[in-house]
Amino acid sequence: MSTHAAAPLLAHDDVGSGAAVVLLHAGVADRGMWAPLLPALSARRRVVAPDLRGFGDTPLVAGEYSEADDVLRLLDVLGIGQATLVGASLGGRVALEIASRHPDRVRSLALVCPAYRGLQVTDQVVIEFGEREDELLAAGDVDGAVALNVDTWVGPEADAEARADIARMQRRAFEVQLAAEALEPPPQPARVEVDATAIWIPTVVFSGAHDAPHFREAAALLASRIESSLLVELPWAGHLPSVERPQEMADLLLQHLEHGPVRPVV
Repeated sequence: MSTHAAAPLLAHDDVGSGAAVVLLHAGVADRGMWAPLLPALSARRRVVAPDLRGFGDTPLVAGEYSEADDVLRLLDVLGIGQATLVGASLGGRVALEIASRHPDRVRSLALVCPAYRGLQVTDQVVIEFGEREDELLAAGDVDGAVALNVDTWVGPEADAEARADIARMQRRAFEVQLAAEALEPPPQPARVEVDATAIWIPTVVFSGAHDAPHFREAAALLASRIESSLLVELPWAGHLPSVERPQEMADLLLQHLEHGPVRPVV
């Protein structure tokens, strides 16, 4: 579907020059999660980091929309025909949707603990998290919901500043999304099913050893289904490795950008 006419242009950072890299954030954050990586990445590439709808500085508007179309519209406005997509969690799902529907726009993929609708959620960690988050938000306890997200999704390598940054970004997302509940019709992202076996784009999939079982299984499944892919397991990582060890993730992403999927030195 196309929603370009009514869609807000995604708020974004655009730094550096050269071949384009697009950083798509996780659902517990916004584009600010990539800030520690921008200096290293933008020294060698043009880096675009948008806020998806309902996060950071990008509002939600009434009606159905496509997150993938939002990203493609931004690339069109910026004059970017093809880019490497780096997607974390929710951002990984959006990257997969773009690669599946518009492979000509994607040079390569880096999926960081990606969300994937091709795997049913049976993991009690994720199920119980969702139930508890709903309970807290229904009770108006936004602070409790923010703390739950930080405790669940930020891995043990993150320092206090990184945890505080994620808490701030998640609180902002809740503010935007809860305020949008009054819109009519309510905002509704289009559901896109992705056939990963049809994706032929060079791909690296990162998986965190401390992540929830569902996301570890999703990473392994995607790596097995995408023909030209490599699974890289990070023994130190939780769900947000780019927040937990930003310099190491910048180095790994630069290896991918410059040489294709490369296993890290353990």
